Amino acid sequence: MAKINYIEANGNVHTVEAEPGISAMEAAVKNAVPGIDGDCGGAAACATCHVYVDPEWIGKTGPAQEGLEKSMLEFAEEVRDTSRLACQISITPALDGLQLHLPERQH
Repeated sequence: MAKINYIEANGNVHTVEAEPGISAMEAAVKNAVPGIDGDCGGAAACATCHVYVDPEWIGKTGPAQEGLEKSMLEFAEEVRDTSRLACQISITPALDGLQLHLPERQH
């Protein structure tokens, strides 16, 4: 299990236990984290799971993938260099303590 911290724009933190192999979006939806809807079910066909990876963690998650993920981020608001779709971040034990920030307009 890995602990993932979802941080709302107002500073509220939601820490969830996530099983390796599921996505950060699935972990958020299973634990009712506000601001992560996952409308497409994890197919990278929407941007309702847009997050900002904390800069200290981007080396472990990697940047947004070329192609589908970057294309979907074009529909998100307030995209940054550390923007990712949570459905494209696969949980591993190395991500224990991961910090994902939620965009202000996504709640």
